[in-house]
Amino acid sequence: MISQADIDQYHELGYCVLPNFKSLDDIATLKTRALEIVQAHDLSEQKTIFTTDRSEADILMRSNNYFLDSDNSVRCFFEEEAFDANGDLNQDLALSINKIGHAMHDLDPVFRKFTSGEDLHQVATGLGQQSPELRQSMYIFKQPRIGGKVGWHQDATFFYTEPISVITFWFALEDATLENGCLWVEPGGHRSDLRERFEREGRQIKMRQISDQVWPENETAIPLEVKTGTLICFHGVLPHYSAENRSENARHALTLHVTDGASVYAAENWIQRSADFPVRGFI
Repeated sequence: MISQADIDQYHELGYCVLPNFKSLDDIATLKTRALEIVQAHDLSEQKTIFTTDRSEADILMRSNNYFLDSDNSVRCFFEEEAFDANGDLNQDLALSINKIGHAMHDLDPVFRKFTSGEDLHQVATGLGQQSPELRQSMYIFKQPRIGGKVGWHQDATFFYTEPISVITFWFALEDATLENGCLWVEPGGHRSDLRERFEREGRQIKMRQISDQVWPENETAIPLEVKTGTLICFHGVLPHYSAENRSENARHALTLHVTDGASVYAAENWIQRSADFPVRGFI
């Protein structure tokens, strides 16, 4: 499922693109399950918004137990523009959720099946991991009209290991286009510094700057427009972002963050596992 050319591109540019990796039937099953999870969300109980704005996110992460306790559970987060001034939804619940996170790959049978298999294991090992370990899953909706922008970041910020080993597996569950907020990457940027670390101590989380290297200019980025079923794999230090979605079409995606068991997973990372809930691999 992964060729030597794909592996070479990953090491040269920091990412590779694998079309037709997942079948339309498998994707339809996953999307149905995601909608079921959303429809079961109790709107009267929780209206937590997901944001990538660094100042707002810092306040949110420090004070919001709903976010903190999503580390090893399944929880829904709303788009920033989901609610009006009165706190009412601007559009249907199913069109208002930003993402579901962060342990569906272990806790939900449909998600577990989608995120398991020899084919995924071969991709991870082909890209250099000795013992792939799934740390996080996120179902991202990028909703029509209100899909929020996700600014420049690096995924090793959130899943730091020594040596750095995290690979992001990004599955296109719908066509990703310029109009609906596809990924943008800085080719070769995986050779730049890791700029930040997202660290947790008890019930407190902070973003700590560890490098003065500036983020890329948007003009240096290239878009990754891909078809449904494509798998994009990218290095944990590769800077990437996605624009807002003002189109009439959603851009569903599933993201996995996979570290190498041969590396040392930082105790300060916000997602940890206990002995009775061990991290697993693809097989």
